[in-house]
Amino acid sequence: MESNHSRLLLALVMVLLFSVIVLQYVCPGTDCQLLRLSSLSSKLGDSASRGGGDRNDGDSGDPYVAEDRTMARFVPRFNFTTGDLNRSVDFNIKGDDVIVFLHIQKTGGTTFGRHLVRNIQLERPCECHAGQKKCTCYRPGKRETWLFSRFSTGWSCGLHADWTELTSCVPSLMDTREPPKMQNGPRRNYYYITILRDPVWRYLSEWRHVQRGATWKASLHVCDGRAPTLAELPSCYPGDDWSGCTLDDFMDCPYNLANNRQTRMLADLSLVGCYNLSATSEPERGAALLESAKRNLKGMAFFGLTEYQRKTQYLFERTFRLAFIAPFTQLNGTRASAAGQEAGPETQRRIRQLNRWDVELYEFARDLFLQRFQWARQVERRQARERRQRERRRMRARGQAWRRGERREGPLWPTPAPVDWGPEESRDRVRGQVPAPAAWWDPEENTTMADYLDNVEHW
Repeated sequence: MESNHSRLLLALVMVLLFSVIVLQYVCPGTDCQLLRLSSLSSKLGDSASRGGGDRNDGDSGDPYVAEDRTMARFVPRFNFTTGDLNRSVDFNIKGDDVIVFLHIQKTGGTTFGRHLVRNIQLERPCECHAGQKKCTCYRPGKRETWLFSRFSTGWSCGLHADWTELTSCVPSLMDTREPPKMQNGPRRNYYYITILRDPVWRYLSEWRHVQRGATWKASLHVCDGRAPTLAELPSCYPGDDWSGCTLDDFMDCPYNLANNRQTRMLADLSLVGCYNLSATSEPERGAALLESAKRNLKGMAFFGLTEYQRKTQYLFERTFRLAFIAPFTQLNGTRASAAGQEAGPETQRRIRQLNRWDVELYEFARDLFLQRFQWARQVERRQARERRQRERRRMRARGQAWRRGERREGPLWPTPAPVDWGPEESRDRVRGQVPAPAAWWDPEENTTMADYLDNVEHW
């Protein structure tokens, strides 16, 4: 009975060892092993979450899959070129390049803006002091800023400046503050970035914000050389006192600038006469602003989505080759989500109708964002696979050269110096009376992988 148990145990051990050897041959590098382990932990995490409710986003093996299940059911709607998807810029923080953050109200821009000044690994981190909202973000070895945002330069171009204002204000303002060293030298590269959010939740969040007494009248800026006067603003502009108002009151305002705010702030307003609503009809104005916003968004160096925090972090890091210190977190318990529970399906349908341009812009942005994420992950996997293949070829060539005693790009082991045994010792060695000398190569060079490859060739 004991012999049967021993044989069974020996057979299991042999099967396990054989499996390990085959796995090492198929994937000799450590990257593949870690990838398999992470895939297994991801599956375990998925099954546990299905059985025991929601889990933390970071519990699963792949944080991007754990964030949501979007990629499993994502079907692209728009056709984009390789240049649109392969978004990577040559950002030179030590040169003259500047990142410009276009901060749209109630999109999570405050959180992202803090990440930019407090959460990036830099040779010269931003200097942030307690009690001060602004941080000093200088380049290494220079007293020049590389970031134009609320938390670095303040609202230098106006409160929540839009695309029209920023593109005309930032270059001249930067040249005034930091004059170029050469008048005819290369111009600065400005990389515009922004964050978008689902229009319904953004709208509800803005209503909650102005209901608490916030005002954004100062966020209307110069367009075509002039700023709108207070007389031109509608009587129900959200900058008025909305404390105590209901959501219906907020939606009933026919000229509420919260409507389609994301489209308007990303478009070139000079195309439609800025804030002059009588310049064009409402359908023509909306269509022109939407196409302009899509074009500008696609041309930006980077944009993220509030609903996909980890993917936003991933794409930013790959685009600018900068790494964040701590991972982004997905917070679902916002005031907008609480307001969404109060707003029924009919109210949400009405909000979508009021923000139909923003809804279409967000669908376009979400499609482009997820396609960029897919593209970046495919490139990353292909590069990892090519590295593993090069490693296998190198190890296989090394094993073959070791068996043949060949030398590839220099000797694999040091060549021994000739030894004069003498006539008597040579005769004794032939007779087997003198033991062979110790191996002259370094035992460390005779790796187990080379031995293994030698065995595989015989299989």
